[in-house]
Amino acid sequence: MASMRENKAEAMMVELAAKYIAREAGRSTLITPLRADISPDRKNATIFVSVFPDSDSDHALAFLKRHKDLFRNSLKRTARLAILPYITWELDYGEKNRQRLEEVTRGLVIPTESEASTPEE
Repeated sequence: MASMRENKAEAMMVELAAKYIAREAGRSTLITPLRADISPDRKNATIFVSVFPDSDSDHALAFLKRHKDLFRNSLKRTARLAILPYITWELDYGEKNRQRLEEVTRGLVIPTESEASTPEE
């Protein structure tokens, strides 16, 4: 389980990524950092993002990968980290899967407990 210090560092990384993206990315695509994962040795960090519209995901990820060193330099100036991690960007498929599941189940009719326990004739 992550310590409070690790959680704080990860939350700070997500917040700083959001500010950087808001400042540097175009306005036609919404790129939202959702979470960060910092390795135990603190040398690597992965920032997971969601992209809207989905069709721009590849373009957005390419933009973020081109900007990883610029973002790291921005972190150097704004973050108070003992070790400045190497940054990688990934799409957050967990969020995408959650949205898809919500979309699929939206129209389902779930029987009540009494309906489910009534034997079929």
